[in-house]
Amino acid sequence: MSEVIGGGSKKVLYTLATVRRIGLLNSAKALKARNACKACGLGMGGQLGGMTNEKREYPSVCNKSIQAQSTDIQPPIPREIFDHSIAELKQLSPRELEHLGRLNFPLFKAKDSDHFSPLSWEDAYTLAAERFAASAPEKSFFYSSGRSSNEAGFLLQLFARLYGTNNVNNCSYYCHQATGEGLKSTIGTGTSTVELEDLAHCDLLFVIGANPASNHPRLVHQLKGIRDRGGDVVVINPAREPGLVKFAVPKSPSSMLSGGTEIASYYLQPNIASDLWAMKGIAKGILELGAENRGFIESHTHGFEALRKDIESITWSDIEAHTQLKREDIEAVSRVYAEAENVVFAWGMGITHHLTGTENVEYIANLALLRGMVGKKASGLLPLRGHSNVQGVGTIGVKPVLAGEVITALEEHLKVTLPEAKGMDTMACLEAADSGDIDNALIMGGNLYSATPDSQWAGQALDRVRFKLFMTTTLNQGHLYGNDHSESLILPVTARDEEFEPTTQESMFNYVRLSDGGIKRLDNVRPESQILAALAGRLVDRAVFDFATFASHSSIRKAIAACIPGMEDLKDIEVAKKEFHIRRRIMHTPEFKTASGRAHFITHQTRGADQKADFPFKLMTVRSEGQFNSIIYEESDSYRSVEQRSTVLMSAGDMTALSLKEGDRVSLKSESGAMHNLAVKTFDLPPGNLMTYYPEANVLVGRDRDPRSKTPAFKSISVALIAAN
Repeated sequence: MSEVIGGGSKKVLYTLATVRRIGLLNSAKALKARNACKACGLGMGGQLGGMTNEKREYPSVCNKSIQAQSTDIQPPIPREIFDHSIAELKQLSPRELEHLGRLNFPLFKAKDSDHFSPLSWEDAYTLAAERFAASAPEKSFFYSSGRSSNEAGFLLQLFARLYGTNNVNNCSYYCHQATGEGLKSTIGTGTSTVELEDLAHCDLLFVIGANPASNHPRLVHQLKGIRDRGGDVVVINPAREPGLVKFAVPKSPSSMLSGGTEIASYYLQPNIASDLWAMKGIAKGILELGAENRGFIESHTHGFEALRKDIESITWSDIEAHTQLKREDIEAVSRVYAEAENVVFAWGMGITHHLTGTENVEYIANLALLRGMVGKKASGLLPLRGHSNVQGVGTIGVKPVLAGEVITALEEHLKVTLPEAKGMDTMACLEAADSGDIDNALIMGGNLYSATPDSQWAGQALDRVRFKLFMTTTLNQGHLYGNDHSESLILPVTARDEEFEPTTQESMFNYVRLSDGGIKRLDNVRPESQILAALAGRLVDRAVFDFATFASHSSIRKAIAACIPGMEDLKDIEVAKKEFHIRRRIMHTPEFKTASGRAHFITHQTRGADQKADFPFKLMTVRSEGQFNSIIYEESDSYRSVEQRSTVLMSAGDMTALSLKEGDRVSLKSESGAMHNLAVKTFDLPPGNLMTYYPEANVLVGRDRDPRSKTPAFKSISVALIAAN
């Protein structure tokens, strides 16, 4: 089989085909407009113009950007579609649902009904207000995806709290919450310490538990730049992803003509869930080389001696046994790290989606601190965020627990009193729903059903929420499942570039962009902020707070600037058109936001694998190249040469041991559920490790979670593989 290369002419042709399908004029208008990209957290667009990043690099665009536009630039779903029952709609694949078109009128599903019925906006507002008013606020929860704006997110969390509940969540509890917890405990801040410009000057970048070739394609251009400068890229991932080995970068003629650029200088493939062992192995190599930065450690950190003793106490044979890595390969990475001058550590959900997710992040921070690679230019820590504003909605308060200084600022600036009861995280809200303790839920964007582990249970829990209010641009499975015996109301909203007023978004580099909006495609959709303000006006007494105060986005931004630390420059962004980095987040000097002002080495004992005899394989769920979060754009996965999503990928050695050949059908079974009729596909994985696709594989994922971040272990599932017949 010929070598698979990421990017290249196939991606260019795919992009051209997508543009042709949605129309050249529509595509050009959307991509050139001054709006932030709707895809990953890397960010581009805004006031510098479409397809331009904060370094003014142009064109800064990828197939994910095109895919995100493709579903927004659709005609409305014909009303006749809703003559079909929900049972019939369930027969459509996620991709087919997404491509039905845009929602252009409110839909209501009555309890025990099997049909959606269109209704007017006024009737929709009245119904929603009646349902929320009839229940105690503590029996509700509010949830936002990362597609929403800072303005809508701020309104959502304020509405929820003044209505009377702190059960406010965003999708980070299913992705990077462990990052926030792990970074706060080590360096005192929960977001990236670097800006995009730093990547242009580092000589080593670690990519750990992430596949940016598929999920953050424009980051590969930065990785290519490091290699072009003579630097190195170290990839740590159980799967040898073709796009991280070699990638033909479309914006680079030399990369395209040469058949691709080598991306990974070193590629370590540890066992799934052996991340702590791998990190300790690299740290052990650094200590044995004497390459730790003693001056930095003594001046700017606490806890080094405990870490040193722990690292010295573990043996190379234990590290090799738990990771399936060779000592010499780990030591090679330690040496390249020891020799580098400026190093950035980047990671994704392959680090956070474990029961030890927070500990994994802390050990990445430990590695960076060991050589003083935090608190200086061109070096630092970079969590690879998924959605384009998932970091932003967290910044402005869409979370169950607010910092004390934010609570004080909100109460003083807005003259309000916020509830004191502890808010629940996402999984806790669903567990309360399963127990019959949640009457109402407001779900802004996303696909909470598909994103939740233990799919059968997730549907059951959501169906026990008596009334669900969804705000969305298109239909997805979350509107169909978990809905059999309960009421739901679906409200159609504007896409980012259709907003009636400018909005703002925050990238994973802490960079805030202003999106102009203003494109008109549909005649009956409304902005999320307008919907939230209308509902809040009906449910929150004006004597408590008059939401007419926030009739404009500029008034919301002034409140955010006054109440959220670091966001002061948001106040006049629409007038000044000056986009900005959030204050006091980028760390170019070793000034840590801990009580002591020092960074903390955090030491954890390394545990053995939790593998069970009945479930001998370890499985991680992954996204395909033709996918963004839970949205399926294409059924195939070109970089892994997979034609259908109902596939399990495994090592050639395991296939031989089980007398399997490509295309054979198998089942996967875990303690939580089973998947059947999966095709077997050979892939470069360590023996005993498997991969299959999210969100379909959530049926296998249990509800156990990292006790600190509350994030489920989507990438560490003990399973059995059973051959058909």
